[in-house]
Amino acid sequence: MQKRVLGSSGIEVSAVGYGAMSFSDFYGPTSEAASHAILDLMRDEGVNHLDTSNVYGNGRSEQWIGSYLAKNPGARADFVIATKAGISRDAEGARKLDNDPAHLEGELDKSLKRMGVDHVDLFYVHRREAGRPIEEVAETLERLRRSGKTRAVGFSEIAPSSLRRAAAVTQIDAVQSEYSLATRSPELGLVQACAELGAALVAFSPVGRSILTDDPIRPEQIETVPFLKVNPRFAPGNHQANLALTDGLRALAAEMGEPTAALANAWLLSRGAHILPIPGTRSIQHFRECLRGAALTLTEADLARIEGILPVGWAHGDRYDVVQWIGPERYC
Repeated sequence: MQKRVLGSSGIEVSAVGYGAMSFSDFYGPTSEAASHAILDLMRDEGVNHLDTSNVYGNGRSEQWIGSYLAKNPGARADFVIATKAGISRDAEGARKLDNDPAHLEGELDKSLKRMGVDHVDLFYVHRREAGRPIEEVAETLERLRRSGKTRAVGFSEIAPSSLRRAAAVTQIDAVQSEYSLATRSPELGLVQACAELGAALVAFSPVGRSILTDDPIRPEQIETVPFLKVNPRFAPGNHQANLALTDGLRALAAEMGEPTAALANAWLLSRGAHILPIPGTRSIQHFRECLRGAALTLTEADLARIEGILPVGWAHGDRYDVVQWIGPERYC
């Protein structure tokens, strides 16, 4: 597995990592044993970048990482662990964003306890609280870094302008954003700002929530996944159009003798040395297909063919609905 550096932190990570939202039931039921099998595969394949959050399964993702580390003494050294905080609930149970210093540190402490570790390697603000100056939040992250509870800091789903403001206060090592052949908006400033400021761009949903794979989710399956059931990109009509368009990518991958997911991840890696895809899956086989992307070197001709099949703006439907857009910053 090729290695890349996490921003300006000096921390080496695998070019392709793993997004442990799939250790929750977000996309369908899973188990502790299945999640531990993914962690076994990561170690076997030299994949060390492990991304989770306090809200994934209400802490279950972190708990299962913790139970794995407890069962495998010495395994902590095989992982660069990233987690997040900043999404909370009010007294009525409604979702809210909280970047208060006490809240962020308190949630990080809970995450450390769930995983049984004394620090994480990267701590993100999961969603920015719009009413709080980002400079204040950056100061909080720097204090947490100095405390030793995290080695590096970052933000998830922020605009390039917000990144610049935060980076004026402290080094921001990573920005996490949805980025794939299906979601190209980061190319309108975020990819460039991260490169300029020495931050990694950690790309979640690199295979477009299955659309960019050999086994895309089918209409009858969408009804069983609450997030996708209301997501515009998977709505009737839009979903069928997206399947038809991505059939061309599947055909190209087959011609090249590679899994479509490998092609999607290889395309992301070609966008810059600071791009780090973190596919999430409950399937060992699918994860292997994603990891194959790190072994591919796409030629200019390959990239041109991919662009010809899926040009910028090809996807039908927005990536989020109105509720899902609460928190992520729009900038274009």
